[in-house]
Amino acid sequence: MLSRRQVLRAGFAGATLLGLAGCSARQLNSSSAPLQLLSAVDDDQGQHYITAVSQSGEQAFMVPVSERCHGGCPQPHGDHVVIFSRRPGREMHVINTRSGKLERSIQAGEGFHYYGHGVYSPDARYLYVTMNDYTTSEGLIRVYDAMNGYRALTDYPLDGIGPHELRLHPDGVTLVVALGGIETHPDYDRLKLNTASMQPALVLMDRQSGRITQRFEPSHHQLSCRHLDVSPEGIVIAGYQYEGPEWDTPPLIAKLDTRDMQFSEPELPLEEVMGLKNYTASIAISPTSPFTVITAPRGGRAIIINHHTGELVQRVAVPDVAGALPFGQHGFLVSSGTGGLFLLDAASDQPQPHGSYAVHWDNHLTPGRLRQA
Repeated sequence: MLSRRQVLRAGFAGATLLGLAGCSARQLNSSSAPLQLLSAVDDDQGQHYITAVSQSGEQAFMVPVSERCHGGCPQPHGDHVVIFSRRPGREMHVINTRSGKLERSIQAGEGFHYYGHGVYSPDARYLYVTMNDYTTSEGLIRVYDAMNGYRALTDYPLDGIGPHELRLHPDGVTLVVALGGIETHPDYDRLKLNTASMQPALVLMDRQSGRITQRFEPSHHQLSCRHLDVSPEGIVIAGYQYEGPEWDTPPLIAKLDTRDMQFSEPELPLEEVMGLKNYTASIAISPTSPFTVITAPRGGRAIIINHHTGELVQRVAVPDVAGALPFGQHGFLVSSGTGGLFLLDAASDQPQPHGSYAVHWDNHLTPGRLRQA
């Protein structure tokens, strides 16, 4: 791991903590502080909500929803954040971040379910969403017209099963899709139906035509490619969830440098791989530093790597660590299923408390506004 002096030389500056106010739920209004983040949460009774935390640390609202939700995406140049039902859910929810209200919920339609993730086009006109046609088990990207009531326009086939998280490449045209390879069906809840015959991949797709331009396969067919982020220069970091024997220690991180299309699986020390418990969740890349955070809820830790070199920089213990976002110029904000938010610093193995809330955070945090690199 890097020493504190080495990290500071690399250009890392510690994040500044924001003051925290009370956590009572309330409606936003035009004079309220802007939203820092939104997330799917559950309460102690198992009820499902979408919640938001303002820049001042207040829990701004709790919107009840019928299904457990997962990831989300902010609208460029607008007030919408869309939060998607967790696999195999059938609703996505459009939240107006200015009013704090649920504007609409969109159904996946007969024979389809969502996988929990989506991304807007740069002009906010289109929304691209990972979905499953469970009548055929085929994964697809559905294109919605976000300027026309989120009307479904077309489906792009992915030639595979189980697309999960997707991001827009900095070129504004390429969709980067984590294809998990796992077959699911709403009648069987979250049961994985094909772990022996999985074919996961990292897929590049032209968002304008739906044409698949590149496909990269993990080193083992049971390394389910699930979550990812993309740096401003086009480096993709993806995380695996291993569906093989729990005593195996396969690589759990993939790196694709789209500048030369070099695909690799950075090696971590064996003790670090074992500590991740074969399961990674959220990935967040700092837009202004060479650091990426990867959360591992089952291992109760987050790791920070240098996404240029693939080297481990830091390990931070956070119980039931869940979602992650870049924070400030170079830091990270992570959530815990136990209710806390924490700031991480690549120069320290100690998380800094950033608020505690009476909710159980899901695996992803969504920015209240689109981040600018």
